[in-house]
Amino acid sequence: MGNFAVDVVEGAPSERLAIVELARDGGRREWSFGDVARAAQALAARLHALGVRRGDTVLTLVGNQPDWVATTVACFRQGYVALPCNEQLRAHDLALRLAVCPPAAVVCDARNEAVLTQAGWAGPTIFVPGVAQWPQPEPAALPPAAALDPLDPCLITFTSGTAGEPKAVVHAQRYLAGQRLQAEHWLAPRPGELVWCTAASGWSKSARNAFVAPWIRGAAALLHDARFDPAERLDLIEREGVGVLCMAPTEYRVIAKRAALRPLASLRGLVAAGEALNPEVLRAWQEATGLQIRDGYGQTETGQLTGMPPGEPVRPGSMGRALPGIGLAIDDGELVADPATVPTFFLRYAGEQDRSASTERWRTGDRVTQDEDGFLYFEGRTDDVIISAGYRIGPFEVESALVAHDAVAEAAVVAAPDDERGAIVRAVVVLRDGFAPSDDLARALQDHVKQQTAPYKYPRRVDFAAELPKTASGKVRRALLRSD
Repeated sequence: MGNFAVDVVEGAPSERLAIVELARDGGRREWSFGDVARAAQALAARLHALGVRRGDTVLTLVGNQPDWVATTVACFRQGYVALPCNEQLRAHDLALRLAVCPPAAVVCDARNEAVLTQAGWAGPTIFVPGVAQWPQPEPAALPPAAALDPLDPCLITFTSGTAGEPKAVVHAQRYLAGQRLQAEHWLAPRPGELVWCTAASGWSKSARNAFVAPWIRGAAALLHDARFDPAERLDLIEREGVGVLCMAPTEYRVIAKRAALRPLASLRGLVAAGEALNPEVLRAWQEATGLQIRDGYGQTETGQLTGMPPGEPVRPGSMGRALPGIGLAIDDGELVADPATVPTFFLRYAGEQDRSASTERWRTGDRVTQDEDGFLYFEGRTDDVIISAGYRIGPFEVESALVAHDAVAEAAVVAAPDDERGAIVRAVVVLRDGFAPSDDLARALQDHVKQQTAPYKYPRRVDFAAELPKTASGKVRRALLRSD
């Protein structure tokens, strides 16, 4: 695969189904590959007219809509670097991304215009929705598709951040072709099936499984631009005939707990990634649907590394085995990977040197165990990152938001166990003189964090303390807070 847009999108039969769109207003539309190709070409012409050129970054702030897909395909076609951003991001989050990876242009849903302006962006902008109605560009206005090298940059996604601000992970064109591995050995849709990856645009899993991996396998993608509703999700799977469902473990947990699980005739595959699945949740879905949820594992930097193979009995708690050909090992309890064996390994962090020729083993920061058959089991992080509802949340950003409040002198953020989310963000706060602990102040601090950074990061539990436990050198002893 040299150019994903040309080979996979424009090379598919024009009439073949590519997308089933379920809009926020309840509308429904089917998009063929010909529709997607024409929309992407219209975007490419508009972006080219704005001065965007090969190697330039295009930031998108669009939900799970065909406009987001068409923009991304346009970037892949022309050799632009797509930077998808989640709509939950606040002005501070966007300002960071704009500073680290200055875009040549932004494609933004009109509903996000205010936060984009607050982030300080005043450059070239295309507002959507509307791509579907744009006329085809004149031949002279459509730039030719780029002849691309596997190491040319194509996509930027941001990490969650651990000891500092999130990092910009730059992936190369090989990342797109490399999705064939997990598409065949984990996601595993069949040609003509409908795949629903529920991850919001802007996340690593969404970038690869919302449409790239399904299309490589000849399947179609379901895009649902609405909030998560457990009962509605089951209804939509049934109504639309979804064949393969890819959700976060928290979504599987919440549906099992709050909705009436039932047989779903069209479903053939269930996959999850992001955190370990509870045995009781696996049992509930299998009893209702007859299917086992197959877990997998990957990182923003690496792409998919492991997966529970299709056709094999699921081992509860396991994230599967290494995908074929990928070299994984366990070093002092930590999972490490050989970059030379990972077809979706990242190119570099923005502003840093190219890693394409690196032979240094990649340390994931995740503690795992392995059974005698090679199945891996996630044990926890080696650092302080919090995994909540599939989101990886670095404590630094939340702590920074908290101490920006007038009432807060110090704050430490750790994970606390939770039945539905696996873990939640817990904040331990030391107040300034003149402020007293109260439920009202706790709620005010939660609202403050929601305004400062993406709402999913806010501390669902706020505790007040006279002081934080620290080492002799002044570092917060988070292990003591986690054990409270």
